[in-house]
Amino acid sequence: MSGENKVQVDILGLSTNAASGGAYALILKELHGSRRLPIIIGAFEAQSIALEMESIKPPRPLTHDLMKTLIDSLGGDLIDVTINDLREGTFFAQLNLDSQEIDSRPSDAIALAVRYGVPIFVAEKVMEEASFVSEGGEEDSKAIRAPAAPAPDEQPKTPLTQMEQLQKNLEEAILKEEYERAAQLRDEIKRVQAQRS
Repeated sequence: MSGENKVQVDILGLSTNAASGGAYALILKELHGSRRLPIIIGAFEAQSIALEMESIKPPRPLTHDLMKTLIDSLGGDLIDVTINDLREGTFFAQLNLDSQEIDSRPSDAIALAVRYGVPIFVAEKVMEEASFVSEGGEEDSKAIRAPAAPAPDEQPKTPLTQMEQLQKNLEEAILKEEYERAAQLRDEIKRVQAQRS
């Protein structure tokens, strides 16, 4: 994986709503760009990531705390993590542990990355296939993290542009775990962006 193009990302936020069935969308943002990568993860992994990001220590160690303790006690060190593949709608990751690469689920890799404070990377081929471009900057991130629909007085006063509507529909599809629809919307967004450039 070391010779392959990869992009450093940061965690933009976690979002869910009542219709998500306990799953969360973990949104990763490109460090030096405007692309966003949504990954659906389970509630346990989302809680593990969120607690560490908020520096909240549970009374007993969570699984990812135990994993870190085991790695440390065996003399290992986590260098970075990479989301390296996307096959049939499923993301795959690797832990770069000293001189070894160990397969992992992205949610577990990211939960360990936040505990170690190490960089998170995404293979360029995965970004090309699954990311979308954020046009709203930080305002866009607020919309992504919103757990529910905005209050009526927060509704836009002007009609949405085609791109804004597509982005809104994509976010709703992710939150509702409508993966096929989200993929179709992502492809449509890419087509519209290609026509504009």
